[in-house]
Amino acid sequence: MLYDLAVVGGGAAGFFAAVNAARLQPGLRVVLLEQSNQFLAKVRISGGGRCNVTHACFDPAELVKFYPRGQRELRQLFARFSTGDTVAWFEDRGVKLKAEADGRMFPVTDSSQTIIDCLLREAQKFGVELRLQHDVVAMAVHAKGWQLEIRKGEAIKTKKVLLATGGHPKLSGYDWLAELGLKIVPPVPSLFTFNLPNDPIRELMGVSVPQARIRLPELKKEQSGPLLVTHWGLSGPAIIKLSALVARELQACNYHFRVLVCWLPNEDADSLRALFEDYRQYAGAAQIANRFEVELPSRLKLHLLQKAGIKPEQRWSEVNNKQINRLIELLLNHEFSAAGKTTFKEEFVTSGGVARDQIDFRTMECKSLPGLYIAGELLDIDALTGGFNFQAAWSAGFAVAQAMVLQTSSS
Repeated sequence: MLYDLAVVGGGAAGFFAAVNAARLQPGLRVVLLEQSNQFLAKVRISGGGRCNVTHACFDPAELVKFYPRGQRELRQLFARFSTGDTVAWFEDRGVKLKAEADGRMFPVTDSSQTIIDCLLREAQKFGVELRLQHDVVAMAVHAKGWQLEIRKGEAIKTKKVLLATGGHPKLSGYDWLAELGLKIVPPVPSLFTFNLPNDPIRELMGVSVPQARIRLPELKKEQSGPLLVTHWGLSGPAIIKLSALVARELQACNYHFRVLVCWLPNEDADSLRALFEDYRQYAGAAQIANRFEVELPSRLKLHLLQKAGIKPEQRWSEVNNKQINRLIELLLNHEFSAAGKTTFKEEFVTSGGVARDQIDFRTMECKSLPGLYIAGELLDIDALTGGFNFQAAWSAGFAVAQAMVLQTSSS
């Protein structure tokens, strides 16, 4: 049998392309090949099992800003299928989405199974042939398109192929694509937390600050937002976002770098010095632990006091200028030495993959290999957390489906 489209990889991008191609072009022979024993594995675990489908950012020009790599290319992709289209697509199939305070969008059922069931129903409705445990080990051009070799010995012939097998943390994982002549950007980790070996701040694991400013002085990058202290160092949305923005630079310095944290980004040295001077003059008899009124968790305040050489039981009248200056420095410019990274749960992604200039982003077709399409994390595109990687997958998958329709109708 000769298929019209074979999709290799049963994740978000691959599944969305398959069901939409079959839906938009009735009679199209589509087969979806997944090497594991389940489809949509990342969809299942995303958002703690709730599935962070997309993000409530409906302006493509703003949406692309959440992608450290691929903004220019995604702009044209999102112009044709973006967040609003994703929301409408699922709602048209009975799956209503909701937006949370931070912009992340989930099914109202709070269950990723809702999304999986919806996509499986579409596949069945439009005749997509689903095959699990079909590991493609080789592919080659043949007279009418492509031939895919399956590990268990089967050969599948198809006019068009979409590769959506996901990213790989090692360059060797892309050897099969390099053999096709495609240029590969070496992969590096993105979305990780900062390790602070032996730093006493780790004793405060679980402490969080709703708004902090984090700077990487050597890289001249900074980010503001929630920060979380963990048993290995610093995490939270601000850290994770910063790791994505400078993923390649941090890899280049072997993950050894300085981190400067401002715990009170709305204060400056003068305002803090005036506050502490008031304490010394008008509340000199008060113990510092009882009169240290800055909006930080109590455990963190005690840690900073001790690091400044101030005992919590000391009275404000007993604190000298050197100690005050040191406390201000820690509050506004707390320096840490990072050494290493830690994977951020299931949200871990890589930066790297098939170079973007190899792809026509109107259709996701390889420029040098007609009939071969690539989508999802296999490409050198990555996003911040919050549903953005899935949105890129839905958009790319839909672009492939539309390309199938255009090419079928013109042939």
